[in-house]
Amino acid sequence: MTTPLTGGFRWFGGDMHTENRPQRTSPRHRRPAALAALALVTVSAGAALAGCGGSGGGTAENASGQQKTGKKVLWIGDSIAGAEAPPLGAALTASGQHFKDASSDGGGTVVEGDKMSRPLAQDAWKTLKKNLASFHPDVIAYQLTSYDWGTPAQQRASYEKLAKTAQDAGAELDLVSAPPFRIDSFYKKYEGAIKSAPKAAEQVADASGGKVHFVDTTPLWGTEPTGKQARRSPDGVHSCQQGSAAFAKWYTERLGKQNGFTPAAPQKWAQGSWTGDKRYANLKCD
Repeated sequence: MTTPLTGGFRWFGGDMHTENRPQRTSPRHRRPAALAALALVTVSAGAALAGCGGSGGGTAENASGQQKTGKKVLWIGDSIAGAEAPPLGAALTASGQHFKDASSDGGGTVVEGDKMSRPLAQDAWKTLKKNLASFHPDVIAYQLTSYDWGTPAQQRASYEKLAKTAQDAGAELDLVSAPPFRIDSFYKKYEGAIKSAPKAAEQVADASGGKVHFVDTTPLWGTEPTGKQARRSPDGVHSCQQGSAAFAKWYTERLGKQNGFTPAAPQKWAQGSWTGDKRYANLKCD
């Protein structure tokens, strides 16, 4: 089913995308910036999460007021998902959930499409099998990758395979649309496949009878990779700490609605050690 965000983010204090020097800055400098940005985000939670699938609203609590055992969320995707993983893991952990980052730099796709993507997909399926056996996720969250190359039919078949794999493992599946990113000379050849992937994923979700959720992130990121809303890093593809934290807050709220847990306030996770992750230095984030 399609579950778009209907509420809006309002950002104050300027653009989240900063063109800065490549040197790695102190985590103490970055943490307050991430928290300050999130503290100024206003979200209409009821509108934002209305219509989401899953277990419905409310907090999963027992008689003592404690939340039930947390869900296990397996996060899959490419390096774009990898840049989003540190704050997502921090937000879910602070919310009493369990998280494993299974993203892959330069790969991560499950689409068994053309001769370029098939070897990447073979590796991704092998890794997924291992993670299912060791982590036993309750939720498999697959962010569509920049390598989901293939025809729309190949994309649908691959997403359907992923849906069946999740069902057999007793997990629900979220197919998360990727943020807009710069189509350079490397991606230009595959631009058609990159554009068709979200529609293929949405079709699989719509035909699943509620077992698969298509998570449309367009209301968060927009559609223009160079726009302020997209919050891309200097490379035009990945996100820096603040953009990744915005996604973490947004998606954790959605998962909370879907799975019946209360997301932790950003103040509990936005200043964590994740802000100093080396991938942000490599992306020339401030």
